[in-house]
Amino acid sequence: MADRNETIRIDEDAARGAVTNTGLRYVLAFSLGFAVIAMSLVWIIPALAHAHH
Repeated sequence: MADRNETIRIDEDAARGAVTNTGLRYVLAFSLGFAVIAMSLVWIIPALAHAHH
């Protein structure tokens, strides 16, 4: 029978079920930046075009 007071040690990757530092944060940052720029252009270009009329 196992001792209930025994400390169980699991390394980070096994505990998370994933590998760290895969570059996902860079993909998310790039996607967020691209979305902000695209949405800004969608708003700014028609506003500038309408101002000239």
